[in-house]
Order: sequence, then C-alpha cells, then structure tokens
Amino acid sequence: MDEKFLKPYDPQSTEPRIYSEWEKSGFFNPDTCVEGGHTAPDAAPYSIILPPPNVTGRLHMGHALMLAIEDTLIRYKRMQGLRTLWLPGTDHAAIATQSVVEKQIQKAEGKSRHDLGREELLKRIGEFAKESHDTIVNQVKTMGASLDWSREVFTLDEERSYAVRTMFKNMYEAGLIYRGHRIVNWDPKGQTTISDDEIVHEERKAKLYTFRYAKDFPIAISTTRPETKVGDTAVAVHPDDPRYKEYVGEEYSFTFCDVPVSVKIVADPEVDPAFGTGALGVTPAHSQTDWEIADRHDLPRPQVINEYAKMTVEGRLNNKKTTEARDMVVEWLAEEGLLEKEEEISQNISTAERTGGIIEPLPKLQWFIAVNKPFALRHSKIPGIQAGEDTSLRDIMHKAVSPEGITVMPEHAEKTYFHWVENLRDWCISRQIWYGHRIPVWYRGEEMYVGVEAPEGEGWEQDSDTLDTWFSSGLWTFSTMGWPKAWNDQTGEAEQGSDLAIWRPTDVLETGYDILFFWVARMILMTGFALGELPFKRVYLHGLVRDAQGRKMSKSLGNNMDPLEVTAKYGADAARMALIVGNTPGTDMRISEDKIKGYKHFANKLWNIARFIFENTEDADVAAPLTETDTALRAELDTLATEVTQDLEAYRIYLAAEKLYHYAWDRLAAELIEESKSIFQGTDEAAKASRKAVLLSILTDLLKLLHPFMPFVTEEIWKSIDPSTPLMVTRWPARIEG
Repeated sequence: MDEKFLKPYDPQSTEPRIYSEWEKSGFFNPDTCVEGGHTAPDAAPYSIILPPPNVTGRLHMGHALMLAIEDTLIRYKRMQGLRTLWLPGTDHAAIATQSVVEKQIQKAEGKSRHDLGREELLKRIGEFAKESHDTIVNQVKTMGASLDWSREVFTLDEERSYAVRTMFKNMYEAGLIYRGHRIVNWDPKGQTTISDDEIVHEERKAKLYTFRYAKDFPIAISTTRPETKVGDTAVAVHPDDPRYKEYVGEEYSFTFCDVPVSVKIVADPEVDPAFGTGALGVTPAHSQTDWEIADRHDLPRPQVINEYAKMTVEGRLNNKKTTEARDMVVEWLAEEGLLEKEEEISQNISTAERTGGIIEPLPKLQWFIAVNKPFALRHSKIPGIQAGEDTSLRDIMHKAVSPEGITVMPEHAEKTYFHWVENLRDWCISRQIWYGHRIPVWYRGEEMYVGVEAPEGEGWEQDSDTLDTWFSSGLWTFSTMGWPKAWNDQTGEAEQGSDLAIWRPTDVLETGYDILFFWVARMILMTGFALGELPFKRVYLHGLVRDAQGRKMSKSLGNNMDPLEVTAKYGADAARMALIVGNTPGTDMRISEDKIKGYKHFANKLWNIARFIFENTEDADVAAPLTETDTALRAELDTLATEVTQDLEAYRIYLAAEKLYHYAWDRLAAELIEESKSIFQGTDEAAKASRKAVLLSILTDLLKLLHPFMPFVTEEIWKSIDPSTPLMVTRWPARIEG
C-alpha cells in the first residue's frame, strides 16, 4: 500500500498537482483522446460550450455550480468513450467592463473617458480584461474543470470579431438590421442605450398626481411624471368610454408651466378606462406606449428631455433635472388651482442593471434587428420551418423550442420563454460606449457602407457606436467552432473534419435561469438565421446559489463566498458535491460552510475506505471465485451503476450524486467494511479471497462512478489501482455501458 494513505487526505496539496497532470496528459482535448487510443475515431460526438464568464473580476458560487454540473456531464461522457468537447471562453461584457474601468479611473485620477480619449481608454480596459481573464481561468482550473484549453476563445478576439462583422452584414443584406429613429431605453448614468432585458424593475414609493392642463381643459389626467407633460401632444381615451366621447377629435392649445402645448383628444383601445381618470396624457418622445399611440394617430413627437435627464424646454424648467422639474410643475399646478388630487402609490421604476441609473425613454437614431420581418432561410433543420418559405426571427425562436427541437429543463421555464418571445419588440443593438465590437458601418457625406472590412477610398468615418454584447455572445455556439470560415452558405454544410462539422449542434446549454432571455433566446435567434439550425439539443437551467438563510449573495450583505477561498479551505471536490447534491434544475439552492465541510469529511471517508481495502487486499486474486454473498454485493453495485447512469442520462445529476454518497458512506463504509473485518480475521480462506476480490472490484467501479462528481480524490486513489492510465479516460463501468 502506498504510504500516502497513512496520512489523512490533503486536498490542498493534491488538487493542484492532479490538475497539472491532467493538463500535461492533453486528454481534455478530444483529438488527443483519439490519438491516445482512449476514444474511437468514429465515436459519437458530445459537446458543451462553456457560458463565457464576464471579464469583470472574479467568479462567484453561481459560476462554481455551473462548472460543477458541466464538468460532471463532460467527464461522464468522456468515460463513456464519446468524442467529448468542452470549449472554454470569456466574454468582454462591454457595458459592465467599461463601467468598472471608468469608475477605477475616476476614483484614482479624477478623469472621465472623454479626458482619456477612445484609444487610451480601450488600452486600459484591455489591460484590465487580461488581468481579470487570468484570475478567472485560475478559478476555473481550481474547480477541476476539464476544459479543452487549446480551443479557448474570447468574444472580442479577431476570429469572433470577424464572425460578428459577417453576421451584421448578412442580417443587414437580408433586411433584418436597420437604422431607425425610435424610442430606446436610455441610461443617463451610463450614457448608452440598453435592452429591455437589462432593465431591473425596483418597487418604490411614488406620487400619482391628478390635474388639468388648463382651467378650460375639459379632462383631468393622472401621472407620476408631470414634468413630461410639457411634451404631450394628445390625450388618449378608450373609444367606448362614455365620459369622453364628445371630446374625441377636439384640439386644445394652452401654456403649461411656461411651455406652449397643443393636444388632440384621440380614441385608442390600449387605454385602460379604470386607471386614474381613464384619460392618458400622451408624451410620444418619452414613453414606448405613447410612441406607439403616436404611430397609430400620426401625432408629433417633441423631445423635452435630453441624454442627461435634463429638461430642454424654454422657461423655468430649462436645463433642470427631471426630478427637480417635477417638483416645479407640481408647485405651478397648485398655484394655478389645476391640481385636483395627490396620492402615494407603489410603482415599478426601470433602472439599468449595470449602473443603477433610472432609465429615461428617449427617441434616438439607433441600429435595430427586426424580429417580425418576413425572410426565407436558404437551408433549414428547424422543426416546422421549411427552407425557402417565409419565416421571421420571432417564428424561429418560437418553433425551435418543441418536443422535436430544443427541450428546456425545468419544463415550466418554457412557458416563461414563450411569453417573452410573444412580447418581443425589435432589438436595439447599438450602444454608445467604446469597448466592444464597433458597428461595421462607414459614412462619407450622404453615403453609407456596410461591410466586413472598411471601404476603400478617403473620407470614410466608421460609426462610433458598438454592438450590444449579446449580439456577439448570441453567436457563441458556432463562432467558437470556426464559423463563418468553416461554413459553406451555398450547401448549408460545414467544412469536413472541422469542429463545426463534428460538434454542432451542441448537446446541452447549461446556464442560470436568470439569463434565459438575455442569452439563450438570442443564441436560438442567431443560429437559426446563420445556419438554419438549432444551437443545442437541450437547455438545462440551474437556479441561484443562496446563503444558508436563503438570501441572495451580495457584497452589501457580506455573505459572498469566493470559490477560491472555499476550495483552499475544503477542497474542490467538497465544493462540487455541496453544490450538486440537492440541486434540482431551475430551483434556487442554499449553500453553507457546514454543508461543504460535510463533503470534505466525505472525501476523507473515501480515502479511509481505500486505505482499508488496499491494506487488506495486497495479496488479492482478482479472479478468485465469489461467494454467494459477495456475488450479491457485486450485483448490488451493478444495480447502483445502472441507476446512476440512467440518472445522468436524464440529467438527474443531483440524484446520482446523492445515491453514490449514501452507498459509499452508509453501505460500503458502515456495513460492508465492518463486516469484512471479521471475515479477514476468520479462518475461511475462500471467504477471505472472495471478499478481497469483491472489495477491490467495488472500489474500482465506485471510483469510476464518483469521478465525474469528485475528480481529484478519485484520481489520486486510482493511481494505486492503475498508475498507467488516468481515471478520467478509463471506461465507465462496462456492465452498464450503452
């Protein structure tokens, strides 16, 4: 027996050494597994693309959960003999990363991005992103993730940038990308547009004011934002509301808080007669709903608020912040005797996820993707969509998720997904920041050029905006595998032997349920357009990792758990098991140091089980005939192996881990080993030989079964069974294979 078993298991010294050995072996790379004879050249492929962590700092326990689940699946499939690819990468996370660096510069140097200039800021962000990337990769490796680092990519590297420019050009030529003057979500704090999905709604107390525009105006309106009423061009009422029928079509002009205003009374079915007075003051330039009413009734759209959330009208409100202007308007209404009622209500305020700024709907000239515009796919493998027939991006997203297409776990998330798709508006893809993929459009006077490369000739100036980060990460499952260079648009096939030919579509997209719309839906949209295919076969959504009291982890609560600190204290195997056991898809889970500590004890229990078996089986004959009892014990493990395999195939990962834990601790250690002690002390040589053989056999297969969940301790014990072949490429227990 190896002398290392005379000491307790030490994950701190073992895990870095084992990971280094795995990396040197090259077996994270499926091509090396084939070359080494561990995988057949024609074996079925299995692939997962790592959801790319943002280069904004460090990973948290939610990332650790993601890594634990995905590595479990990858190691299991690799041991089954599949050509298994787990492809790593990181995301430039444009708004988040630029925001972090800008704050650092402002704090340290008192300078803004405009003081530095575009080139210097991008240089600083690049340095920060590189440093952050290295920290993240170290954390990922510490968790034991068996990613193919030879294929690592970055959403902003040259190949991905080429893919993004190609996609933009293709979608523009298909008429799906357009430039338009529309209402967008403007973040005055971040000075950029953001998508609907990047808005966080915060419930806050607000005042609902009911008033008339002027003494002779016949209708009272209610609003929480009276300062915007200087931009009103209509009052909308429901067509069937008897209170206001006589006024429909009438026009009124008056001065409202120093500002000349003209409004028309219009009948619109979208108005809720039960809200407030049942009459809606229409401010087309500062509300998405009002913009759409203006479309239907051909109303003017004067803008009265600028990008800094300040009023642009003349008079007392000029250049005042919206909050200050609100108080001034209310004061004026009271003075004029126009204010009829003031009541406190709870209201959902739209804030920017990254900056916390209050969103200001503004009309801006931006780039959009049309989600409802008809177009035809040249090739289609999407269920319910035929090549050459009219479809739309919304239709692709809708039909892709189906029993014949993509399945979502948990199933109830599909309802949420479809609700989002049905309410989807055109996607604003331009951002007024400097870090990211610059929009591949150039202007010269009245000329405009859209292309993958800059146009020839003098005087061209590139669009200063960058693309929404989700545009580039929407290409993640195929841009990482060589699209567009390895793809033939004419045939709808990938270059033979390329990663794109072998590993698409990917088998599972495993990620948090909180980015179902941000990312998952957009990958379906982008892959459907570019390839006419599905990006993955299954979506597995994990829940949020919460603290022991069920609270969300945050800096303000001081309950954050750093995966590096956790693994340094208890080992990665313990952290992985604590995250996996009890974690069902789509359900938030609680984690505590006590739970992690419990699985550290389990790793040591495995170590002690191995020590006992090795101590007592040094002269074992593995071919010794088994007693009836030991034959039953072997069959019991075979049954467990079958159940574990079935659980993993059905993505019941938590259940498989729990069954193995209880077998190792409650059955093998507590019962079989205790029973074996008396057998080894007895005189029945046949029973001794049988028990030695069955214990070695059980340990051998138990290590294989546990390896995907606890790769480090199982690999270290395995060295004493077969030092010539790493456990990570040893075949899954043969009795239940296939």
